[in-house]
Amino acid sequence: MFGYININGSELSEENKKAYQAYYCGLCRRLKADCGTKGQMLLSYDLTFLIVLLTGLYELPNEETEFTCPLHPTKRRTAYINEATEYAADMNLILAYHNFIDDWKDERSYAKKALVKILDKDYARIMEKYPRQIAAVERYMQQIEELEKRRESNLDLISGLTGEMLGEVFCWKEDVWKDELKTLGFYMGKFIYLMDAYEDFEKDKKKNAYNPLNYMETDGNQDFETICKLLLTSMMSECAKSFERLPILLHADILRNILYSGVWSKYEYLQMKKKKLEEKQKKYHTVEMEKK
Repeated sequence: MFGYININGSELSEENKKAYQAYYCGLCRRLKADCGTKGQMLLSYDLTFLIVLLTGLYELPNEETEFTCPLHPTKRRTAYINEATEYAADMNLILAYHNFIDDWKDERSYAKKALVKILDKDYARIMEKYPRQIAAVERYMQQIEELEKRRESNLDLISGLTGEMLGEVFCWKEDVWKDELKTLGFYMGKFIYLMDAYEDFEKDKKKNAYNPLNYMETDGNQDFETICKLLLTSMMSECAKSFERLPILLHADILRNILYSGVWSKYEYLQMKKKKLEEKQKKYHTVEMEKK
């Protein structure tokens, strides 16, 4: 899964943190009910955002349950489950399934190949329920593989594929909200692809692996960082504009926390790592100069 769409816990009220956690726990329990323990391995914060978004938009009633989590046995947990939870659990499995296929192709990981086999029946079940979303994900995986093989340099084109795919996933129903949900998902998908490329940039450069950011024309490292930040900011700005056009009152504070702050958590973490590395290198060079 992507792993970039999360809350900023330090800026969220305790009440909202508990609500968000309840939706996360609900997704976990839904995955277990649908797929058994293996389903819980697929759990994603990205799809928790989708649950909160759809719950707020459609004002869905929750089934609230208390349970004991094996990972946190000392305290009773609360789970919220509704129609959006069921949909997000299915989308969670679809995306994880194709992620495992991609890992098998890239790394020849037999463990991932085994997981694909284990999830085959669940995938077939979901295919009957959501043929449009399945077709969008399968089309995306085929197109992204082809573009990456030919080392596509058009950043807008290749990031747009993730946007189109996620737009179809975000569009739960063919109703009055479908276009806006597709727009929101489109820009979030582009942000995710660019953020992933940014995170992997140094690693890919060392391995001589494909990364679309390698083809950007920049004047040095500072210019590269500035352009990347502008691109990411632009994508999330459009995503936030789309959200604000939706008539969402329920859980609006949680959703704004994610869109305006939480999505930047990984970026800020990477900046902190880079700063520490630069300081370490500077200190090393200073010591070497003193030795001379």
